Parts: sequence; C-alpha cells; structure tokens
Amino acid sequence: MVSVLSSAWALLLGMCLLMVGNGMQGTLLGIRGNIEGFSTFHMSIVMSAYFVGFLGGSRMAPGMIRRVGHVRVFAALASLISAVMIIYPTFPNTIVWSLGRVLIGFCFSAVYVTAESWLNNAATNDNRGKALSLYMIVQTLGIVLAQALLLTADPSGFVLFVIPSVLVSVAVTPILLSISPTPAFETTKPMSLRALIGFSPLGCVGMFLLGGVFSAQFGMASVYGAEAGLTVAQISTFVAMFFVGAVILQYPIGWVSDRMDRRTLIVIVSVVGGGGSVLGMLMGHVFPVLLVSAFVVGGMSNPLYSLLIAHTNDFLEHEDMAAASGGLIFINGLGAITGPIITGWMMSTALGPGGFYLFTALLFAALAAYAAYRATQRPAVPVSETGNYVPIYASATPVAVEIAREYAIESGQDAEEGPDHGIRAG
Repeated sequence: MVSVLSSAWALLLGMCLLMVGNGMQGTLLGIRGNIEGFSTFHMSIVMSAYFVGFLGGSRMAPGMIRRVGHVRVFAALASLISAVMIIYPTFPNTIVWSLGRVLIGFCFSAVYVTAESWLNNAATNDNRGKALSLYMIVQTLGIVLAQALLLTADPSGFVLFVIPSVLVSVAVTPILLSISPTPAFETTKPMSLRALIGFSPLGCVGMFLLGGVFSAQFGMASVYGAEAGLTVAQISTFVAMFFVGAVILQYPIGWVSDRMDRRTLIVIVSVVGGGGSVLGMLMGHVFPVLLVSAFVVGGMSNPLYSLLIAHTNDFLEHEDMAAASGGLIFINGLGAITGPIITGWMMSTALGPGGFYLFTALLFAALAAYAAYRATQRPAVPVSETGNYVPIYASATPVAVEIAREYAIESGQDAEEGPDHGIRAG
C-alpha cells in the first residue's frame, strides 16, 4: 500500500479533486434546477445528457490519446470541465445545461481513461489490486466530500459553481507535474453484441438494467430530494449515502460471490436492492429511513456491477475478457442514458417524487427475475472454477476494467500455484 501511495499519490490526489468537482456539479444542478423553476422532466433530460457524453468519451478518448498524447488530452479536457461549470450559473437554461452536461460527461469520461491508463502504467503485478482499490476508494471519497462542500454557500448564487471549477483546475497540477506523460496505451475492440449476448445473456441484460439504476442515483437523486422538499443539508447527506453504502458493502458481497453460484447471489442482492427502493418509496417522508434506503440501494447496485462482469468472465477465455468488458460497459452506458429520462417522466406523473424509487425497484425486480430464470437454463460454473471477484465501480472506463481483469488473472494464477487451490481466473 505504501509503495502504491509513493508512486501514484499525485494521480490519486488529482482524481480525488476531480471527483469532488464532478460530485458537486451533479448534485448542485438538481438543487439549482428546482430553484430556477425547471420541470422535473426537463431536469431529467439535463441529467441524461451527462451519460450521452460519458458514453461518447469512453469510445473516442483512446483515439484522442494516441493522436496528441496523455498530457494534452488531460489538460485540455480538464480546462473544458472548469469552463462549463462556470457557464451553468451564467446561463440558467435547460438547453445550455443539457449541452454542457454532454460536454462535461464526455470530458470526465476521457479524463478517467487518461488517468486510469497512467495508473495501469504505474502499477506492478504485485500492487495492481491495491492500486485499483485505492483508486476506487479515492473516487468515492471525492464524491462524498463533494456533498459536504455543498453546505458552504447558497446554491442560488455563484460560489458553489466556482468551487468545483477551481478544484478541477487545481487537480491538473500535481498530476501533470509528477507523472510520466507517455505510458503505453492499447485498447481492445469490443466483442460484437450478438456474440456477447451468446456468452452471457444475464450479463448483458443485467448491465442494461443496472445502467438505469446507476444513472437514477447519480443523476436524479438530488432532483428527487429537491422535489421531496428536503433541505440542502439533507439532500447532500442523502446523495452521500448511496456512495457510503457502495464502499462498505462492496467487499463483503465480493467475498461471498467467490464462494457460491453468482446467479443466486445476483438474485439475492437484487431483491435486497429492490426492498431498499420500496422502503424509500413508502417511507421516504421519514428522513432516517430515507438514508437507510439510499445506503441499501447504493450498497447493492455497485456490487452488482462487479458481479455481472465476474459472472460473464466465468464463461470466457482470458483472451476474450477485455473485449467482452468493453461491450458490457457500452451496454451499461445505453441503459444509463435512458434512466434519468424515464425516472423524470415517472416523477412528473401522479407518482411524484416516489417515482424515483419505483423506477429503481422495478429495475431491481426485473434483474432478480431474469437472473432466476437464467439459473434454470444452464448449469452453474463450479465455484472451484470461477474467477476472482474484483470490485469495480460504475464510473469505471474500459481501462479500469482492464486493470481489474489483469489483477483477477494474476490472482487466479497465484492461486493455481498454491498447494490447496485450483482456480481458473475469470
């Protein structure tokens, strides 16, 4: 752990500041949109626009990096992020905000690809797992800290937009001054969707449904809070609980997943996540209960992302895993684009704010039902032959998933060499 910090502290610090900026702008727009009088449906389009840009950025960033290099891509896109954050309060218009969200989603996605390729270059076979874990913890910590910073000024003014703009600008400095600008960069062409569905129907359907759950959390939670009449402090705490749950429950669920049929665990985790959504829908007017529901939903949905990737890899050879992961991320992105729009439509009906939780409850229920159905269609992979579960968060780009894949393979090979294990990494 110390070796990882000594070699990658600047990258981790910079990414933490970037995530603070991203976390602030996402929650703040939901609050500010309510102040500006934007309708719930219009805000859902604004929030969905981020995922359109994010999906495009993950696809186009590798080509940009190969053409002009990591440093130029990173610096240019960070500058654009900083500028867009100032444009939001200057032009409070849903069209301007939607275009800004597309741009900022594109930029953050490409910045993540760049940073994660640096991280992969800095990691070794001995510390790759620790590097990935630290990276994800730093990301989540940044988003949680962002919610606390929302309490430092009036959301109707400019200050809360200036703070993330400054943080993003500052984040570039330690990274660009301390990291080698030319790590090797290669990407794998995603597997065709037809072939991917053939290998793992559950992985594909699950990732699409889960994309809707994630985008509802990340894009519409603050809109829900504003519509429900929560204070700024309550909204920031509510949003933070999704990510606190993700951090705390990711590893215990991962530990269990290496010891049982993953499809069964997917059913259980989905049912629990759906139960948390129903709890929030029925008892959301009681704030402590609302926080519990957010903790449960966040704590179940994030491990599901890693579970679905691990489940898919259990049916693949090592050389196919990278291509399959790229395809799964693309499918997840498609689901994420539709999530806020459907959530906003449901919240705009007679359901009101409760439509937020009804949407996630339906997606969890659909995932549980389909996983249970798939469990009847082919035998489970024996636990002794499944690959290692590696925690991955939904904001991960194909580069981060590649780091996780390499770590899983290396861990599996180490286990095969041990005296009491015979594990095929997946």
